[in-house]
Amino acid sequence: MTPIFICLSILLPLAGGFAVLLADVKDDHRRNVLVQVISCITSVLVWLAILSGGRAPFTVYSFTRGFEIGFLPDGMAMLFAGLVSVMWPVVNLYAFEYMEHADRRTSFFGFFTMTYGITLGVAFSGNLVTMYVFFEMLTLVTIPLVAHYQDHESLYAGRQYAMYTIGGAALAFIAVIMATVSGQAGAFLYGGSLNAGLDRQLMLIVYLFGFFGFGTKAAIFPLHSWLPTAGVAPTPVTALLHAVAVVNSGVFAVTRFTWFVYGPEILRGTWAQTVCLLFISFTIVFAAAQALRQRHFKRRLAFSTVSNLSYMMFGILVLTPAGLLAGLAHLLFHGIIKICLFMCAGSFMHVTGKKYIFELTGVGRKMPWTFGMYTIGAFSLTGIPLFCGFISKWRLIWAGIDAAFPASYIGVVALIAGAFLCAMYTLTISVRAFFPIQGTGRFEGEAVGDAGWRILVSIGIFTAFDIAFGLFPGPVMSFLGSIAQGLI
Repeated sequence: MTPIFICLSILLPLAGGFAVLLADVKDDHRRNVLVQVISCITSVLVWLAILSGGRAPFTVYSFTRGFEIGFLPDGMAMLFAGLVSVMWPVVNLYAFEYMEHADRRTSFFGFFTMTYGITLGVAFSGNLVTMYVFFEMLTLVTIPLVAHYQDHESLYAGRQYAMYTIGGAALAFIAVIMATVSGQAGAFLYGGSLNAGLDRQLMLIVYLFGFFGFGTKAAIFPLHSWLPTAGVAPTPVTALLHAVAVVNSGVFAVTRFTWFVYGPEILRGTWAQTVCLLFISFTIVFAAAQALRQRHFKRRLAFSTVSNLSYMMFGILVLTPAGLLAGLAHLLFHGIIKICLFMCAGSFMHVTGKKYIFELTGVGRKMPWTFGMYTIGAFSLTGIPLFCGFISKWRLIWAGIDAAFPASYIGVVALIAGAFLCAMYTLTISVRAFFPIQGTGRFEGEAVGDAGWRILVSIGIFTAFDIAFGLFPGPVMSFLGSIAQGLI
């Protein structure tokens, strides 16, 4: 039954989103119910696939030998698909309130629903070709979401997003073809599936094509600028797609390519590993410093995402099980934290119509629930104990120290510097919101309050996950440890 559940979970939101676009339902309530029913059924199918116990790869269609569409419900797939399946219906609830007065709502929810199915296609991919196909479909279906508002700024963001991600796909395509014909058809096997007799130097060069190609969606420097620019998209897009689905698909693809196609034994100790770690370390500090400079609320969070994506990449490229565990933990925990922060920013923008950080002075007293939950997320992202962000960042630092080579030590310094800058660019917002200098509050006497229940409940769910995983990390860390050891 697992193959059936996986195929249905991918096809249902694709067909459902396309149907929403074709039907062009004018009644908001009917469309919202349809979209949420599709998303909830899809999430149920995902969990049926996860819990059914089947872990064997299967092929849906074969083009020719070595090039086929196939799926693999292993631990990596369970992690990414499970994360997305929990988040999507909740973000839909948020989006129903956030987008209720926006134009082109039918178009938005049609493409948004289709994106769910394509993201699951990336998650369940069983080989490089399948992952690449869905990876590029993800680009195409999210361009209309980035450019949704159709003004000059949005159209420019859409063009830049397309240029970077399609350009990255061209680099990745070279690596996909080379790896597919040089091993076990690009199959995902823990420890790697490449032919050991290949020219190692050539394959290391090819690896860099794949790393930077897939890493474009993970916003690795210098291929990062599309992500802050895409912040002009509606907040449900920036919250889910650019804090979880799109960017995490980039990290997920690099993980698959590194650990399940090449394998750590081919890459460990090579110049290619050093080059990648140096770019990752620079991205962590550079993006954190850029976040501190930003005055636009969502743009600051977008640069924070650029920095934290490279935290995950650092864990992956340390090429030890401890590093992989830490990287996967940060993929999960950062997704929960950052979607909460983006939702809080969107709530502020939705209620007040303002978008710059200097404009939120004193608003915490008018929107206590929103900025209270934002502050919890800020503590967690900084790495304060008792929140889940501390667990993954602490593990990343120790994984870098235990790896014990120069590039890993440089990365550890970058992680610590990034955490320090993170405290500055996140917590200063909370201070400004709750403790304005006397006489500088911008909302005194104004009828401003927290957003509606759908927005607050959505934020509250992710805040609860943040606290729960911080206080009781054992079960999820045990699961991630099994993935990092190749046991599931």
